[in-house]
Amino acid sequence: MSDIRKGNRFSPSLCVTHNCNLNCVYCYQKHDTNNRMSFDIAKKSIDWIFSNVPEDMDGVEVSFIGGEPLLEYDLIRKIYDYTNEKYGNEYSYIFYATTNGVLLDEKMKSWFYDHKDTFVLGLSLDGLPDTHNHNRSNSFDKIDNEFFQKTWPFQGIKMTISDYTLPHLADDLIYLHELGFKEIGGVNLFEGKFDWSDERYIRLLIPELKKLVAFYVEHDDLMLDQMMGRRIDVCCTEFDVKRKWCGIGTGTIFFDTDGKRYPCPFVTPMTFSSDELEDIQNTDFNNNDNFVDEECFDCYIHPICPYCPGANYLTQKSFKHRDKSKCRVQKLITLYVADLLAKRLLKNPESVPKEQVYNTITAIERIRKDFLSEFNEYADIM
Repeated sequence: MSDIRKGNRFSPSLCVTHNCNLNCVYCYQKHDTNNRMSFDIAKKSIDWIFSNVPEDMDGVEVSFIGGEPLLEYDLIRKIYDYTNEKYGNEYSYIFYATTNGVLLDEKMKSWFYDHKDTFVLGLSLDGLPDTHNHNRSNSFDKIDNEFFQKTWPFQGIKMTISDYTLPHLADDLIYLHELGFKEIGGVNLFEGKFDWSDERYIRLLIPELKKLVAFYVEHDDLMLDQMMGRRIDVCCTEFDVKRKWCGIGTGTIFFDTDGKRYPCPFVTPMTFSSDELEDIQNTDFNNNDNFVDEECFDCYIHPICPYCPGANYLTQKSFKHRDKSKCRVQKLITLYVADLLAKRLLKNPESVPKEQVYNTITAIERIRKDFLSEFNEYADIM
């Protein structure tokens, strides 16, 4: 089985349970303790996946989703064994699951460590103990952080921000690095219940971004977190191609506990009503026109501005129409990314790959020119 983690992957997901052992403050899912996937349905789902791998994919990443997937640890092992026995000699694939880490006992640790090259566990961890405990049901002391660092040292962890934790975002992120996590792969500012048109949140975020810039300039050996690691040099290229930001409906198929297929792990009965899902299932997911907001094409940073089609539908009842209340905060984050890259280049010109330097410098100048004046009212704290 080859290493496909850097390739172009077909990324289907199996929801093994709707149940969860925590009650996180920002969770958008509706949890049901009775919804569990049977082994028979799991086998049929796996068979469908390996019979429908797109030709342009380098391999398959099968993810286990919940709820909390480790509630169904025994089922996951059976699915793993079934897949290896039936498809192990035909396909390149890897297994993945994101967990809150609370249920991981010694028996599980031993099995996952023995299979660490073919099964990756991602951890959700929100920062300092107080922050994490507020967001995630007082669970910090129940997690063996060292096991995740030892077993998958380069696996990014997922960090989600709530309105309670925004005022110390930088301290939380820095703490995760100090714990030994090399990559913070999912700093998620948009699952919390923020109204980014409210200047209160902008005023809270600016000092945190400044602190992160100073930290990452000083520690230029660390991988930038997902939020601060944007490739602004890409903005310099002509980018008028209509494309989806993700593989919704084509590369990220989701199998619910009853075996029904949905476009992605976000667009499921745990998040949407039956009427909404019926409307969603009528979407042509191969037609990029259904996912491209042409109002955004005139914005310089649109090639790197992240969005979730499922989240669009949740708030706008449309996959293509982005929530424009988030535009300003995206511009603000990109301004500080530009500031970070400028300072890193001054400190060490080799901190940016040689082939990206010219476009990065061009992008820094353009981003400052286009966006800095929009934040004049915050000059006292910027």
